[in-house]
Amino acid sequence: MINTKSKAVSLLAAILVAAAAIAAAITLRSRSSAAPQDHLAMPAPRVTVAPVEVESLSEYDEITGHVDAIETVELRARVSGHLEAVHFQSGQIVHEGDVLFTIDPRWYRATFDLATARAKDAEREAKRASELLAASAISSEEAEGRLARAAEAEADLATARLDLEHTEVRAPITGRIGRALITKGNLISGSPGDASLLATIVSVGQAYVYADIDEATFLRFNRYAQEHASSSGDRIPVALELADETGYPRQGYIESASNRLNPETGSLTLRLVFPDHDGALVPGLFARVRVPISAPRPTVLVNERAVETDQSQKFVLVVGHDRVASYRTVTLGGSVGDKRIVEKGLGLGDDVIVNGLQHVRPGMAVDPEPALALAQR
Repeated sequence: MINTKSKAVSLLAAILVAAAAIAAAITLRSRSSAAPQDHLAMPAPRVTVAPVEVESLSEYDEITGHVDAIETVELRARVSGHLEAVHFQSGQIVHEGDVLFTIDPRWYRATFDLATARAKDAEREAKRASELLAASAISSEEAEGRLARAAEAEADLATARLDLEHTEVRAPITGRIGRALITKGNLISGSPGDASLLATIVSVGQAYVYADIDEATFLRFNRYAQEHASSSGDRIPVALELADETGYPRQGYIESASNRLNPETGSLTLRLVFPDHDGALVPGLFARVRVPISAPRPTVLVNERAVETDQSQKFVLVVGHDRVASYRTVTLGGSVGDKRIVEKGLGLGDDVIVNGLQHVRPGMAVDPEPALALAQR
């Protein structure tokens, strides 16, 4: 009995000693691991910040328009006959007065020669009529008849001359010509109402752009246009970009606006004029147009790289004087170069993170570096 109790006491003592040894080992290990953890604490992430800018800008509306030529001409035959020659290449620039098509002129030249001979004969008879009437050799009725026939012959000669001239189809304007719609050897018609279409020419150098604005935008634009006209009197400037362009590099002006709103679409059409020195504004192209709808006012701008998306809202991370990043939702407007207009959420004096956003969360301490200092390295 005594032996049994002694064994139990010995076993309990051994268990207590082992437990104390394990606890001491764990404590020692935790202390030894805590020291290097404190020693290796992560530094604040380095980020690039840029200040919010405020510039005096107009508010713009961006709309879609289509390009059209200032002048468009359909070349049609004025006389009938076989097409004898085509004097241009498709797509080339032609100048006013250039001969583009030649219609077989033989019939019209013969008609002109005949009309010329008849006109000369009638003119000679009319001159003789005056002498014969003075000598009472003919009656006054006969003299008047000769004068009338001379005038009729002169009119026939003028008609024949026009028909002969119209066998050469000339360019009425300077511009770019399309392809020949009728080729050499074909019979063409010059009859009114059924004249053959030979080709089309569109003017170059400038182009129209037609764009529709909705009713709400029109009301704002109309107020701005009245203020602009009363203050400066200059044309309202607009900007354009094609599908392969960015930043609205083409500058033009508003030439006119429709005098009524379309009740079916609730829109009004603006006609804009743009220079086309490089020939890129081809009639029929679609383009994006930026139209001013307000006078210049102080506008907050932020770098495009600072804007992030959180589900359905836009936000930026603002760094305060305490070097802590804070979450700020923003309401954005249009683009100005590489910057975005901020309608709500930021103000002058705010610094936003533009580089290093992926390493930062709201509430984290950061090591900010101005974007200007980074660019000067």
